[in-house]
Amino acid sequence: MAGSEFEQIVDDFEFLEDWEDKYRYVIEEGKKMPALDEALKVESNKVNGCASQVWLHFSVSDTLYFDGDSDAVIVKGLIALLRKLYNGTPIDEIKNISAWDNLKRLGLHDHLSSQRSNGVKAMVKRINSLS
Repeated sequence: MAGSEFEQIVDDFEFLEDWEDKYRYVIEEGKKMPALDEALKVESNKVNGCASQVWLHFSVSDTLYFDGDSDAVIVKGLIALLRKLYNGTPIDEIKNISAWDNLKRLGLHDHLSSQRSNGVKAMVKRINSLS
């Protein structure tokens, strides 16, 4: 159920040989994201359960769109990956997307610290709460 933008990441990861290159790729994806307006970095947009500061701002109608930011570059990159996985998804289909299964396709589950994994789970929980 992953969209074409996420599938492109999966394809790109197949060509990257070591984890330093893959981490750099994730960080670069985060750098490409538009900055989240400081006015949106409020408590109601903050994701609890992340070791770093994380904010997700949702625009929800029938379809999910969100922006986000973090004070950690790798986490901002993870937000970018989740955006490519979920943005544009009809609200009633969010529950059909397994973020963790899709991130496993990238091999990230084996290379994220437990704190980072918990942060991803907290972000996905917030996203899933919209469905």
